[in-house]
Amino acid sequence: MTAPHRAAVLGSPIAHSLSPTLHRAGYAALGLAAWRYDRFEVDEAALPGFVEGLDRAEWAGLSLTMPLKRAIIPMLDGITDTARSVDAVNTVVFTADGGRRGDNTDVPGLVNALRERGIERVAEAAVLGAGATASSALAALAVVCAGPVTVYVRSAERAAEMRELGERLGLQLRTAAWEQGAQALAAPLTISTTPAGATDGFADAVPEEPGALFDVLYHPWPTKLVAAVAERGATVLGGLDLLVHQAVLQFEQFTGVPAGPLAAMRAAGETALAEG
Repeated sequence: MTAPHRAAVLGSPIAHSLSPTLHRAGYAALGLAAWRYDRFEVDEAALPGFVEGLDRAEWAGLSLTMPLKRAIIPMLDGITDTARSVDAVNTVVFTADGGRRGDNTDVPGLVNALRERGIERVAEAAVLGAGATASSALAALAVVCAGPVTVYVRSAERAAEMRELGERLGLQLRTAAWEQGAQALAAPLTISTTPAGATDGFADAVPEEPGALFDVLYHPWPTKLVAAVAERGATVLGGLDLLVHQAVLQFEQFTGVPAGPLAAMRAAGETALAEG
């Protein structure tokens, strides 16, 4: 029996995913010629059949994007504490004993991206938005933030969800109205988790000395808010930073290689984005 050497990203829509570019660049950098990484358009209804139909002799694991990060959980034999903390799995590893283990590499990916830029610990932080990525941001802030976290949300329902998650993560969390979101930029660290254009209105209200801004978007880049913060001389990070760091962690779990080729994967992502 040959060792497993296939992986793929699943989601819907999926055509835009950079994951194949990153993982394939990693294989090329390390000479893993037998490895193959693909993308498949799979929605929630098709997910069980797709997973059950995989040849386990070939497949090492799966990357998952929306809307599958929660839908996959009932099909797994177990999930890591990190995945459980945010109730979301973006990585499935097929184990040697035939099991399926779920993990979430978005959370440590955020932490590692911040550390790469010298952000190890902050006294307080803010989050713009309250969707699935905001949950991962809060879990990351449970590691790097020593003090209060303010989440700027659009609805009372979302505010309640974020407060519940914050309590579970042990954060000092408060919520504020979305319209006050420009105030977030005065915090030492702000993580923006919103769709394109959502934070454009805050760009004209950036303080003279803003804190670091991590905007999880990578297209378009830079966002209007990122450009305004960078113009003030503050540290900015983007979606490619997150994507590369979480992909490296997946790469390591799929291949068993303990140190994924971060630089090669980042360069491939930058080239793909530059080419449009």
